[in-house]
Amino acid sequence: MKREINHTAEVKNTSKRRNRYNILRQALIGFIVISLLNMAISYLFYTPKMHQIAAENREIVLKYEILQGRIASLQSKVEEIRHRDHYVYRRLFSSDTLAIQGIYNPYPESKYEHVAGDEYSELMASTWRSFDAVTRQTYAVSRSLDELQVLAKDKEHMSLAIPAIWPIDRTRLKAFYAFGVRKKHPILKIRTMHKGVDMSTDYGVPVYATGDGVVEKIDQGKRRRGYGRQILINHKFGYKTRYAHLLKMFVKPGDKVQRGQLIGEVGSSGGSTGPHLHYEVLYLGRNVNPVNYFNRNMTSDEYRQLMENMKYNSDLETDEGTNDGN
Repeated sequence: MKREINHTAEVKNTSKRRNRYNILRQALIGFIVISLLNMAISYLFYTPKMHQIAAENREIVLKYEILQGRIASLQSKVEEIRHRDHYVYRRLFSSDTLAIQGIYNPYPESKYEHVAGDEYSELMASTWRSFDAVTRQTYAVSRSLDELQVLAKDKEHMSLAIPAIWPIDRTRLKAFYAFGVRKKHPILKIRTMHKGVDMSTDYGVPVYATGDGVVEKIDQGKRRRGYGRQILINHKFGYKTRYAHLLKMFVKPGDKVQRGQLIGEVGSSGGSTGPHLHYEVLYLGRNVNPVNYFNRNMTSDEYRQLMENMKYNSDLETDEGTNDGN
C-alpha cells in the first residue's frame, strides 16, 4: 500500500516537472520567435527608435553646417581686421606687419584621426580644420593688435625711434644697390641674398643714425671679410639698424644716439671692393627693405628716380667699386 502511494506521488511530481519544462520551453521559443520577428521588422521597416536616431543624425549634420557658416563668417571678419592692420594701422605707425613663424601652416592630419571611420568623419574633420585655421589667424591678429596698442601708448617716442632718414647725405650718393636677391655676388660670384642696401659714395662721407636709439654693438670686423667696421643700433619697438664697411666709428656700446647724429664715416673695410655704406634695417629680428623708410623724407620725383636707379643697379653683375660681401 505504501509503495502504491509513493509511486503515485512520484508520477505526480514527474508530471509537474514536465508541465513546467513545457511552459519554459514554450516561453523560450516564443521569446526567440518574437526576437526574430523584431529583427526582421527592424531590418525591413523603420522602427520608432530608428526614426529617432535618424532625426538626431540630421540635427547633428544641421548643427555642423550652422557651425561651418559661423566659422566662415568669423574668417571673413578676421580677414577684414588683418587687412586694416596691414594697410591702415601699420601704416599709421610706420610699422611692418607682425610675422609669427608657422602661424598659418595647417596642423598635421594626424590631429583629426580620432574622427576617422565615422559616417560623418569628413564633415567633422573639415569643420575642425576650418576652426583650427581661424583660431590661429585670430591669435595672430590679437598679437598684432596688442603690439599696436603698445605702439599707440608710446607713439611720440616711436616716431623718433623708427629709422626714417637717410644715413648719408643723398647729394653725395653715386650709386645705389638694392635689397634682395642679386644675380651675382661681387666677391663670391654666386647668387646671394643682399640683406641691406649699398650706397656708393666717397671715403669719409659722414654717416648718421637714422633714428633715436642705443648703440648695441660695434665691431672692428675682419680684413677683407664680412661687414668690416660696423655699428648696430637698437631703436626699440622691434627696430635695429646696421651701418657697415665704415672707415671710422664715433660711438661705443651703450651710447644713446639721436636721429641725425654723426656716428661714423664711409669706408671700405671688410668684404668690400670700394667705398660705400652697407645699411640694414631689421624689424623683429628680420631684415626688411630700407627703401620703405626712405620715401617719407623724399619728394615723389626723388623717390621715382631712386627706384629707376635701383632697378638698373640691381641688374649689374660687375664688382666695380661699390658692392660688398653681404
